[in-house]
Amino acid sequence: ALIANTKGDGKEGDEFWTKAETLLYCALVAYIVFEGPEEERNMNTLVEMINSMEVREDDETFKNAVDYMFDGLERRSPHHFAVRQYKKYKLASGKTAKSILISCGARLAPFDIPQLREIMSYDELELDKLGDEKSALFFLISDTDTTYNFLVALAFSQMFNLLCERADNTYGGRLPYHVRVLWDEAANTGQVPGLEKIVAVIRSREISLTLFYQAMSQCKALYKDHSETIMGNMDSIVFLGGREASTLKDISENWLGKATISMQTEGRSRGQSESYSQNMQRLGRELMTTSEITTMPGDKCILQLRGLPPFLSPKYDLKKHPNYKYTAEFDKKKNAFRLE
Repeated sequence: ALIANTKGDGKEGDEFWTKAETLLYCALVAYIVFEGPEEERNMNTLVEMINSMEVREDDETFKNAVDYMFDGLERRSPHHFAVRQYKKYKLASGKTAKSILISCGARLAPFDIPQLREIMSYDELELDKLGDEKSALFFLISDTDTTYNFLVALAFSQMFNLLCERADNTYGGRLPYHVRVLWDEAANTGQVPGLEKIVAVIRSREISLTLFYQAMSQCKALYKDHSETIMGNMDSIVFLGGREASTLKDISENWLGKATISMQTEGRSRGQSESYSQNMQRLGRELMTTSEITTMPGDKCILQLRGLPPFLSPKYDLKKHPNYKYTAEFDKKKNAFRLE
């Protein structure tokens, strides 16, 4: 999840460097998790270890502080997972190791921001306990600055895994309280690796996921060939309106299908012997063409529910909801949340 969401706008370079980075992360994270004290089991410790890993190209025998830590661990536990991973990383020459460390440093650069270091130093979210009692958790990040987008993807990736484990190991397969994940701006807040598998298995654990996209092409851009699997696992899809061509084509052809229409044609010829003909035939046409979907009224939406024909429905007016009076929009003084 970390690597998928910190590669920037461009594609990853040579796969070797990504795999080498991952090898080093695995070794260091394993050391932190299995050997470090509880208060140091966080991303900040990983960044500090990377920062202290000095490499000298002209001296292959030089050992930095982290090398000595792993030497000590190897003496205590020669077959430790962290030791075995670190030994593979140490196969790299001094020049290659330096390049790997530079790549790691560049990827982990945001963790040097003081505010982010403070956030990552301890856990107050308890993501695994979201299904234990009624609760609400909000991730609020800038929709114009992408610096912290990877944090949401990391949190969501961990949350799904932790909740599924808790459902299986603690509650016999189902969480006591249904966890509904409303993922707004899903295209702009990172990528959860293996989401196509996650959406297929979370339902049985009392977890549901609602993805919000401006257009279906956003999902395809992020998850490539897996986007159809993700969409296929959604029980209902609501289209609120839009103009993106591939989305409109998909709705017209795959959601709505065709309707049967009757067409009557008439013919009349004049001359010495006048004739008149009338023909009635049945034809198939799109229930709504792409142009009709584009010009759909703003107060209408299309709902595709699994196992049922699509609905052309009026959008619900939230101001008519019985609980609207409890929102900040209704009464800012009384209902707006203030941290203080």
